[in-house]
Amino acid sequence: MVPLLKQVVKKGVELSVDERNLLTTAFNNVFNTRRASWRIIFSIEKNEYKGSEKHFATIRGYRIKIENEIEEICRDVLDLLDQSLIPNASTGESMALYYKMKGDYSRYLTEFVSGKKHNPAVISGYNAYKIAAYVAQAELTAAHPLRLSVAVNFSVFYYRILNSRDRARYLAKHAFDDAKAELDVLIKEPEDDSILLMQLLCINLTLWASSDSGKREGISCRKTRHTIGARIQST
Repeated sequence: MVPLLKQVVKKGVELSVDERNLLTTAFNNVFNTRRASWRIIFSIEKNEYKGSEKHFATIRGYRIKIENEIEEICRDVLDLLDQSLIPNASTGESMALYYKMKGDYSRYLTEFVSGKKHNPAVISGYNAYKIAAYVAQAELTAAHPLRLSVAVNFSVFYYRILNSRDRARYLAKHAFDDAKAELDVLIKEPEDDSILLMQLLCINLTLWASSDSGKREGISCRKTRHTIGARIQST
């Protein structure tokens, strides 16, 4: 599916919503498969450290091979974004999505590259998430799934990559509070994706507060007319 979608992207036209969904799903599947393999190999490598030197070298070689494949996938996505998708984006929603994707795949790179490659990936991720957040806040409602998704991933980037924990909590809490305020006056039922993403924000805030200070963040996942915790227990 990925080669076919790449051909469509390179035609230089704005993708439809369905095409964008296919694109993000296809690349996520390819990346997540490699990352899952990497985690397994990394775990085996740690266990083999004191074992056979020959086995250790083989496992290490396979891990490096997977890391190279992951880097290639990330750079492939980033090239498509920079050369075709972002220049041809014609709506605020598509622009926010593409910059979020650029932030995501730059963040993935930071997890697997080192040395001179690492810092450019960090800068690329930060700048992309910053633009995605700006566009999402300007163009999308507070409870829109894409705006919430940007907030989730940007706050994780702050926490894990930049080690800016206060900023991560600030961003996540404000995104949660803004969406909650919107849902409290919403007549119709909110989208399930919005509920799930608000739950992710709440879970992250709780985990981050517990790990940093032993105290829970002053936030409740249940205090909204459209109850969050009742639908989604975990993700």
